[in-house]
Amino acid sequence: DAGVHSKAWYAATCDRKMAEDALYRSNKDGSFLIRKSSGQDSQQPYTLVVFYNRRVYNIPIRFIESTRQYALGREKNGEERFDSVAEMVENHQRTSLVLIDSQNNTKDSTKLKHIVRVS
Repeated sequence: DAGVHSKAWYAATCDRKMAEDALYRSNKDGSFLIRKSSGQDSQQPYTLVVFYNRRVYNIPIRFIESTRQYALGREKNGEERFDSVAEMVENHQRTSLVLIDSQNNTKDSTKLKHIVRVS
């Protein structure tokens, strides 16, 4: 179990547009929530949605079948893996998360600071 269901930051019934709208309304760097991924893919069950610098980032959370762990974004060497999504969130509340803007090819980083609830 990913450890998401009882968490304040988990927006169970939220789609991409609702999540992005809620984060734009919050307008605070480091605002975040986690939603179910649109694709309903067991390899990518959730999406971390983060607001930073007037932009919203949708970062896929991958489930790694072989190790039963979770990781962010595309698979890469030396990536951080976590036993649950909750552990991943707690880690990035303490340590910065790299945000990659694929359109402008820029990198930023922020911690997960403000839980956004979707109303």
